[in-house]
Amino acid sequence: MKKNIVIVLIGLIVFSCTSENKGSMLVTGEIKNLKKGTLYLQKIKDTLLVTVDSIFLDGVSTFNLSDDIESPELYFLSLDKSPTKQISFFGEKGTITINTKLDKFVYGATVKGLSNQLLLDEYNEMMSQFNNKNLDLIKAEFETNKVGDSVRYDSIGKARKNLLKSRYLYTTNFAVNHADKEVAPYLALSELPNANITLLDTIKNSLSTEVKASKYGKKLNDFIAEIKAKE
Repeated sequence: MKKNIVIVLIGLIVFSCTSENKGSMLVTGEIKNLKKGTLYLQKIKDTLLVTVDSIFLDGVSTFNLSDDIESPELYFLSLDKSPTKQISFFGEKGTITINTKLDKFVYGATVKGLSNQLLLDEYNEMMSQFNNKNLDLIKAEFETNKVGDSVRYDSIGKARKNLLKSRYLYTTNFAVNHADKEVAPYLALSELPNANITLLDTIKNSLSTEVKASKYGKKLNDFIAEIKAKE
């Protein structure tokens, strides 16, 4: 009889542990060297950062968090709600794995995501090249201004403007080429808020029907409508 009770109790424990993660998106992983802390799964809702799930870790470094996601969008994995320990990733239905270390929580993180995250990784890799070129130009601009070479200074200024145009065009083409993914309107909103309205319209008109109905698809449509209303 005692054995039966033990078996029943074990069954209840296993059920309770697996039933905690009811969401359509599961975020799992490990934070090496973490002794104790609370992990928060968060996202933006009505301009506010809200917590959708959390877990207190004490003596363990692995975690499972979840959310019942409607359409893919940007999420944040935050440790103790610290602004310096916040990993951003594109969430969508399925399993996403995030592994990192306590001392390199953000920059040492590896995110094994799904389709939108993979595309965002590809885009960010190219953006790092644009950023490096811009930093080189800023350095050259500073040094040129220091010696009073106005001709060289103006030339570098033009180069920076052309680099920005190239960045805008790359972002637009990237979004159009992946118009069937929610990352497309997200990039339009996050990377092109000051771009020519024509570029935003180009992205919006290329979106698939499903993506137009997504969170970022609707936001992009509203954003463009607001800009045109002010013209």
